Amino acid sequence: MEAITDNLGTLAGGVATTLLLTVLGFGFSLVFGTLLAVCRVSPIPPLRWAATVYVEIFRNMPMLSLLVLLAFGMPDAGLLLPLFWTGVLALVLSGSAFVCETVRSGINTVPVGHAEAARSIGLGFGGVLRHVVLPQAFRAMIQPLVNIFIGSVIGSSLCAAVAVPELTYRTQAINNQYAQAVLMFLTVGIVYLCIAFGGGLVGSLLERRLAPAGTPRRTIAPAGVQA
Repeated sequence: MEAITDNLGTLAGGVATTLLLTVLGFGFSLVFGTLLAVCRVSPIPPLRWAATVYVEIFRNMPMLSLLVLLAFGMPDAGLLLPLFWTGVLALVLSGSAFVCETVRSGINTVPVGHAEAARSIGLGFGGVLRHVVLPQAFRAMIQPLVNIFIGSVIGSSLCAAVAVPELTYRTQAINNQYAQAVLMFLTVGIVYLCIAFGGGLVGSLLERRLAPAGTPRRTIAPAGVQA
């Protein structure tokens, strides 16, 4: 346990960096991904095509490959970015592609008649999305967005590959000194689990809070019992 007790400050700093990476990466992904989704359902063909190409590229590119490409490719192109923000950028580029598809799927759950009714009272494309479609679609997007948040938590650990001093990177450094890999990475795994579980709990609370009145709560029945 000395490896942990002697390095609590270092590990706490790693947790803080991991949380900051996750919050910034997921937050910017949410904004940019929503804009991409608007482009994908836009009546303007070039916007739809550009958003589709973006999603197909970054949704299918491994996060580690993207990180290495950004960390070593941008300086060669004359773009100097601190390693922390390189990690954030990689999380945003990857995460926004998944957010885009989640938002687009949520938009597709809204009945077409609602959008037509909004247009009939004079709302334009932006007004229909902002006031009618997106508020309803958000209810269907909560759990998929929670999954993307958890993906951001896990993806932040890959930033250790480009020397971002987050939790995994600092754990590797401590393990090199103490050679207690099982203890160190088991402890770190529990920390990641707690962060992900916390995100899932917030998502569940949001889903209950935003559920329409009268919607029955979902329960998990024992095997062989009808819920």
